[in-house]
Amino acid sequence: MASRFLFLGLLIATCSISLASDSSPLQDICVAYPHDPGSWMKVLGIRLMEDLISSTPSEDVPVNGLACKDPRLVRANDFFFSGLDLPGDTSNPLGSKVTPVNVVQIPGLNTLGIYLVRIDYAPWGINPPHTHPRATELLTVIEGSIEVGFVTSNPENNLYTKILEEGDVFVFPEGLVHFQRNNGSSNAVAIAALRSQNPGVITIANAVFGSNPAIPDDLLAKSFQVDNKTIDLM
Repeated sequence: MASRFLFLGLLIATCSISLASDSSPLQDICVAYPHDPGSWMKVLGIRLMEDLISSTPSEDVPVNGLACKDPRLVRANDFFFSGLDLPGDTSNPLGSKVTPVNVVQIPGLNTLGIYLVRIDYAPWGINPPHTHPRATELLTVIEGSIEVGFVTSNPENNLYTKILEEGDVFVFPEGLVHFQRNNGSSNAVAIAALRSQNPGVITIANAVFGSNPAIPDDLLAKSFQVDNKTIDLM
């Protein structure tokens, strides 16, 4: 009995590690199981206990992503998406729109460690300073001229910027704060690939000034070396 619990503990620890990062896939394909968001965790718990009791393999247990669909039900459309040529709606305060192509749109991307986006920019539109905690980003300009930049970590905080034209490619290293801005009076388009199935995004302004509950004004005022009224305005 003790050895069974030890095995269970090791298995759970292994699953936790596999779900925390993009490991190399252990099979050719693992098309995402068609469950509603979040229910794959229930599948993990239920199937794990069923397998331990029955010692029967299950096709529904996540490997290093979402649960895998039965390979017999996989179709070519599981690896297909159409519509990335359609422009995004940039009529918002930032003047930009990010259109994702990830495991939700293409279930066949599951466990393969990649995430794609199309970014549309209105004239002088921006993709504000943000970071992807789990992914390096490779951005390619398809149309227009885009100013890009990223900042290194403390204490140097070096800023690297570049004006990109059509066909130019730029790398944003994993976890570093970066941004883009349309550098012209016409629309611009870029395609970005991120090396994680779930890269995450932390928009700096939202995190600092839009947290729930809010970060105390006096703490932010001292951090930015301004008064509380300035923080309230921000």
